[in-house]
Amino acid sequence: MKKLTSASTLGSVITILACAALLFAGNGLFQTLLPIRAGQEGYSTSLIALLGAAYFGGFAVGCFIGPGIIMSVGHVRAFAGLTAVLTVTFLAFPIYVDPMFWGGLRVIGGACLAVLYIVVESWLNDSSSNANRGRILSTYIIVTNVVTMAGQLLVTSYDTQAPTLFTIVAMLICLSIVPLSLTPTMTPTPIPSARLNLPNLYKVSPVGVVGCLLTGFVEGAFWSLGPVFAFGRGMTAADIAILMAAFVFGGTLSQWPLGWVSDKIDRRIVIAVLSFGTGITGLTIGLGIVPSGPATFVMAALHGALMIPIYAMCISHANDNVDNSRMVETSGGLLLSFAVGATIGPLAASMFMGGDRPGGLFVFIGVVLFSLGLFAVYRLIVDTKRNRIAKSHFVPTSAASPSVFPADTD
Repeated sequence: MKKLTSASTLGSVITILACAALLFAGNGLFQTLLPIRAGQEGYSTSLIALLGAAYFGGFAVGCFIGPGIIMSVGHVRAFAGLTAVLTVTFLAFPIYVDPMFWGGLRVIGGACLAVLYIVVESWLNDSSSNANRGRILSTYIIVTNVVTMAGQLLVTSYDTQAPTLFTIVAMLICLSIVPLSLTPTMTPTPIPSARLNLPNLYKVSPVGVVGCLLTGFVEGAFWSLGPVFAFGRGMTAADIAILMAAFVFGGTLSQWPLGWVSDKIDRRIVIAVLSFGTGITGLTIGLGIVPSGPATFVMAALHGALMIPIYAMCISHANDNVDNSRMVETSGGLLLSFAVGATIGPLAASMFMGGDRPGGLFVFIGVVLFSLGLFAVYRLIVDTKRNRIAKSHFVPTSAASPSVFPADTD
C-alpha cells in the first residue's frame, strides 16, 4: 500500500469524521424520537424497554458479524450497503406501527449500526499513528457527542406523530455515505482478527469486566427509557430533547479532566467515586428531589458528567493491565460485555418503572452503580499488588469499538 502523506491522512480523517457526524446526528435524533413516539402510540414501559433491548441485542450480533463482512467486501462497500439497509429500517417505522415489526427493525438497525461503527473507528485507527491516535479519537468523541446533541434537539422541529422526523433521520443516515463515496481516500488495511477466551477475560481485569457489564445496564436503560421518564413527568418534546442533550453535554465536558485525574491515581478509585456520585445524582432525579425545569436539566448534565466517562475508565483500567498484544482482544471482549448488559438493562429498569413510577429508571441506575462502586472498593482492598504505574494514557471513548471478535469455544 502506498504510504500516506500528512495531507492525505488529514483528508481521510476529515472524511471519516464527516461520515460519523451525519451518522450520529441521525441516530441521536432517532434515539429520542422513538421512545416518544412509542409512548404516544400507547406502548407500555415494558414494551418500550423491549424495543431498546432489541436494539442492543442487534448491536451485539453486529459485533460478531461485522469483522467478517468488512473483510469480505471492504470498508467502503460494507458502509454503503449497511447504510442503505439502515435507511430503509428508519423509513419503515411510520409505515406500519406494530410492536413486533418495530422490534424486528430495531434488531436489524442495531446490527447495522454496530458494523458501521466498526468501519468508522477501524478506519480512524488505521489513519492514525501512536503519536496522534489519542488526539484523533478524542476529536472523534467530541464531534460525535456534539452532533448527537444536535440530533436530539431536532426532535422539536416537527410533530413527533408525523412521519417527517423519521424521514429526516433516514436522510441524515443516507447522506453519511456521500463523503466516503465521493472523496478520494486510501483504503485502510484489513481490521485485525482475534479470538476471545471469555473465561479468562475476568482474570485480566475484574473491575473492567464488571464495570462494562454494569455500565451497559445503566446506559442501555437510560437511552431506551430516558424519554419515557421525561414523558411520565409531564415534559414536552422540547424539554425531553433538552434533558437528553444535557446528559451528553455533561459527559462531553467531564471526559478530559476526569481522564487526567485517572492517569495520576489508581483508576479503580475514580471508577468508585464516579459510580457513587452517579448513584446519588440518579436517586436525586428519580425521587424528584430537584424541582422541574432548569434545575432538572442541570442535574441531568451532572449525572451525565459522572456516568458517561465510567465506560472509558473501565476500558482504560483493563488495558493498563495487559500487554500490547492483548489490548485489542481485551477491548473487544469488554465491548461485548457492555452489549450484553445494555440488552438486559432496559428490561430490568422497566420493572422499577412499573405502576406509574417513571423515576424508577434513575433509582435503578443508582442501585446498579452503587453496586459497581462497592465492587471497585472491594477490589482495591483485596488486590493491592496490581501495577498502577505503567499506565496507558486515558483516551475518551464510547461504547462503540472497532474490535469485536468471535468467541473462543475451544
